[in-house]
Amino acid sequence: MAPKSKSQSWSALKQSGNDCFKTGQYGEATIFYSQAIKELEKAAQKNPEDLGILYSNRAASYLKDGNCSECVKDCTTSLELYPFNVKSLLRRASAYEGLERYRLAYVDYKTALQVDCNIAAAHDGTNRMTKALTEIDGPSWREKLPPIPTVPMSVRERLNQQPASPQLSNNKTNTPGPGPSEKDRKKALTLKDEGNALVKKGEYRKAIDKYSQSIQLNPNEITTYTNRALCFLSLKQHREAVKDCDQAINMDSANIKALYRRAQAHRELQNPKSCIDDLNSLLKIEPKNGAALKLLQDVQKK
Repeated sequence: MAPKSKSQSWSALKQSGNDCFKTGQYGEATIFYSQAIKELEKAAQKNPEDLGILYSNRAASYLKDGNCSECVKDCTTSLELYPFNVKSLLRRASAYEGLERYRLAYVDYKTALQVDCNIAAAHDGTNRMTKALTEIDGPSWREKLPPIPTVPMSVRERLNQQPASPQLSNNKTNTPGPGPSEKDRKKALTLKDEGNALVKKGEYRKAIDKYSQSIQLNPNEITTYTNRALCFLSLKQHREAVKDCDQAINMDSANIKALYRRAQAHRELQNPKSCIDDLNSLLKIEPKNGAALKLLQDVQKK
């Protein structure tokens, strides 16, 4: 049940959000943080850093719920208010990674390392992005990166003088962490790769099991949902395919694979309007997508 913001200060609302986050009530935490933001923005005197932290905390809730697009928005706002805040950089990097925007994720991980070169999560993230970008762009992948901002020495000194960030240690905290642990993320990636190998062999049911295990460990990886949707399509479990595509599109409304596979599922479920709507959304993003144009033509003929 949503709280009444007028009866509570922004700091009390923030604490309520933190308490909800600790118990896995991410939707409730988002409501509390949103009301705390509203209260603080109305205040006559407000510290930009306090507001930046609230946006960063709400971003963590979005990340846990798999809403990577909203996480990116809140982290960006947070970083405008509180430049080079490591938590916001790591959360946005994780969200970008989930959205498969690997270049932007790499930039955020590298920026975080300028603030503190000992952040294990940032080192691991940089390594993952290096591998992914090498596979996508080849040896010259660095040439396609956006500029990496330089963290001023004064900012590094100020941030490093603050108490160690709870999310970067193993200590318990009432402040939201950056998402799945590095151990869970690595295991999830291994399971996804095992699922991919099974798909190549046509063993779709076994692949679904692997993808499902992967999602339990890291619910923020879009490709795991779109890959599992492909398996469901192959097994003619079209309603399940729609659900996975819904989740992927909720995380990234411009995901081509999710839009196309949901359109395929809708066609098989005899939902031509939904199929056409998905294909039109896809073609706004990629007007020359041959597979989408062909499917659209086929559906309109029928």
